Amino acid sequence: MSDSISLPWASDFHCHLRQGDMMDTVVPMVEQGGVRTVLAMPNLTPPLTTTQMAVDYGTALQKLAPNVHFILTLYLSPDLTPEEVAKAAAAGITAVKVYPSGVTTNSDWGVLDFKIYYPTFQAMQDHNLVLCLHGECPSDASKGICILNAEERFLATLRELHQEFPRLRIVLEHATTKAAVDCVKSLGDTVACTITAHHLFITIDDWAGQPHHFCKPVAKYPSDRDALQDVVRSGHPRFFLGSDSAPHPRRAKQGERPAAGVFTTPILVPLMATLFERLGCLDKLESFISTYGRAFYQLPAASLADARLVLKRKALEIPESYTIYGSSAQEADVVVPFMAKQELAWQIDDNC
Repeated sequence: MSDSISLPWASDFHCHLRQGDMMDTVVPMVEQGGVRTVLAMPNLTPPLTTTQMAVDYGTALQKLAPNVHFILTLYLSPDLTPEEVAKAAAAGITAVKVYPSGVTTNSDWGVLDFKIYYPTFQAMQDHNLVLCLHGECPSDASKGICILNAEERFLATLRELHQEFPRLRIVLEHATTKAAVDCVKSLGDTVACTITAHHLFITIDDWAGQPHHFCKPVAKYPSDRDALQDVVRSGHPRFFLGSDSAPHPRRAKQGERPAAGVFTTPILVPLMATLFERLGCLDKLESFISTYGRAFYQLPAASLADARLVLKRKALEIPESYTIYGSSAQEADVVVPFMAKQELAWQIDDNC
């Protein structure tokens, strides 16, 4: 059994880097967690709905983490016309994120009717942009939709979009169900799926009553977690890492209505290595955290000539919390990471 692993720096194809003091705090942690390519989510306040807003955000991120490649995204809204898609593509923006209205943090500006955006999707297909889907229907008791079946009920929309736009690259984000895994596997090569670290660990019992494990979409049943673990263990090339790391101040997570989001950024690759070793598939780790996602996003594959990340087998105790720095941060503002105060089996070598 090896005591070290050499890997390419990871690529995280779904991460919330926030704004203001939280951005200043968490963006430098991206590299700390073993990541040097990250797809930044656009659900800020206000959301990133225009090319210039996204470009300005990318500039701010780059100043905080010069070694990281930030992949920029836009938030689907009526402002995203076919003309704006062309402008975005010319500016190097890679993807557009879709939030059904009201399903998660800062999704109040989200989509109610997908068909009105078909001209935008056609332009995205023509300009080779990626469509990233938060795959849940809004909860609606009259239709029998709640947080436990919202993802499964959304899959018909995924199938329809793929049928209408077969050349459009689509990513079903942060899948949590066996139904989602089976659906993506059944579709063509232009449909892929991100899986988070935390959804590979937890089930419904782990977030009920534990606000720091609460996220959207919520973790589901043991059989669903088993399906996620099975597909990463199998090395399916259209399933890859998207952490959906989403920090909130502790006071927001422990209030009357806990904010949705799990924070894994500073521990991401050691967390994945620990899990993949438990699953008996450390040999699949590099593909999951780098090769497959980079191929789908048409990024250059990592080579042995590139800088490498070295993991060493040494216990890593996850901190209880991380301080949120900044002039507007309230006294004692902290963000609590996933699995706080627990130990991981691997850590990043300090010499990387």
